[in-house]
Amino acid sequence: MAVPAEARGVEPATENLVEVENLVKHFPVRGGIFGRPKAFVRAVDGVSFTIRRGETLGLVGESGSGKTTVGRTLLRLIEPTSGTLRFAGKNLLELSQEELRRLRPKMQIVFQDPYASLNPRLPVGEAIGESLRVHGIARGAELDRRVAALLERVGLPASARSRYPHEFSGGQRQRICIARALAPNPEFIVCDEAVSALDLSIQAQILNLLFDLQKELGLTYLFITHNLNVVRHVADRVAVMYLGKLVEVASAEDLFESPRHPYTRALLSANPVPDPRAPLQPVPLEGEVPSPIDPPPGCRFHTRCPEAFEPCSTIVPEETLVRTDPAPRGTATPFGKRDRGDPGQRVWAPPFGPKPANLVER
Repeated sequence: MAVPAEARGVEPATENLVEVENLVKHFPVRGGIFGRPKAFVRAVDGVSFTIRRGETLGLVGESGSGKTTVGRTLLRLIEPTSGTLRFAGKNLLELSQEELRRLRPKMQIVFQDPYASLNPRLPVGEAIGESLRVHGIARGAELDRRVAALLERVGLPASARSRYPHEFSGGQRQRICIARALAPNPEFIVCDEAVSALDLSIQAQILNLLFDLQKELGLTYLFITHNLNVVRHVADRVAVMYLGKLVEVASAEDLFESPRHPYTRALLSANPVPDPRAPLQPVPLEGEVPSPIDPPPGCRFHTRCPEAFEPCSTIVPEETLVRTDPAPRGTATPFGKRDRGDPGQRVWAPPFGPKPANLVER
């Protein structure tokens, strides 16, 4: 179970640090002599969520669901097709290049591959101190002092600053990447599969480091991963993506104990648990994930959903199933609305049609 932010020593969240509204990112597929777009990959297609200060939001889903694109678009490492991105109340898409440059130190990222994300020709001290130089935060002896302190903060000796990336293990390189992200004193860090390339024992050490840093510095995380066991322990809330859409957002405890969306239930049912006595009863999903170039109409999951019926192929869900204590719950499935007064009861109403006979009430 995830530890609530306030239990980690982080002040209880009272305001949103990050706000994403109807985020869209389509990548053109070019062809022909003039390289004109023939089609578009709908990597992210109308995603909305918020992250409160001091909170960890886990973003999970299958490979290709759009998780990484969300994280990189949020930092404007790639430009969105449309939507609204707010950080600390500022609309990132309305900022000038100079205004965005001044804000960038507050938003950092830790990439998946610590081997590829460090320049092999730079000593790690220079890699960590680069953002301090670029943003004019520190120079000379003060920069050296800060780099040494950052290395020690992530569990490496200050003497490591003169060594090169190839001289470190994978876990040590990821610690260096975390130190680099911490250098400009950020408020928000995107952890993009930050532990997936590491051995299990090293994963635990890096997760504990991130946990301690959040407690010490009051950091806010977007934790992108496909590992449900990891996100269960690090996230306050979890958002589930499928084919460019969010299908469910809930507290970590609620989502793992009582998933509501059929895709979330299927995803969790296939997740192995460290208990040999626990039965593994995966929910069977037929077919392959549809192409993001030509996603299915209606609910995008209906082509594989074991609970789908006719309206699912034509009706687009109006809102993501959001469960935040004590806020009411909504719906992400077109086949039925949940009564906002009683989250455990499904109400069947037009235009969804009569309740299908083969659908089990929960």
